[in-house]
Amino acid sequence: MTTSGTTTDTKKTATARKRRSPDRSPRERRAQPPADDGDEGANEVRLVGRLTSVPVVVELPSGDALVSFRVSVPRSPGATKTVATTSQRVDSIPCSAWTASLRRRIAGWRPGDTVEVAGAVCCRFYQAGGATRSRVEVVASSARIIRRSPVA
Repeated sequence: MTTSGTTTDTKKTATARKRRSPDRSPRERRAQPPADDGDEGANEVRLVGRLTSVPVVVELPSGDALVSFRVSVPRSPGATKTVATTSQRVDSIPCSAWTASLRRRIAGWRPGDTVEVAGAVCCRFYQAGGATRSRVEVVASSARIIRRSPVA
């Protein structure tokens, strides 16, 4: 009996050693990111909607350029029910494109064009009027026209 008890104790001790890294305390282990189990999160956006106005090319003080535009997208039926303060049926989403090829392509779009934009939600900070401001927008990584609006 003593032998089987010793074997069990040895197994428990070996398992405990495997769990605890020699250079980390239990508190440090908890502070580490979770193990790679494929659930890392994502920041991916796909918008399909209408261009609300003429895209604007913006030259930043840093010398960088971007094109700024807005895409109007319909709200899903469930979203209008959950937001009790408004009966708004569409959202106007601010977007920007930073690469030269995307800027050229989007600069040719017209208000009313049905477009598809894929990218990521980003928060940009900048100085204006002596204060730090922020802007949340979709930064496009790809964009295309689905249907041209009729010439006005």
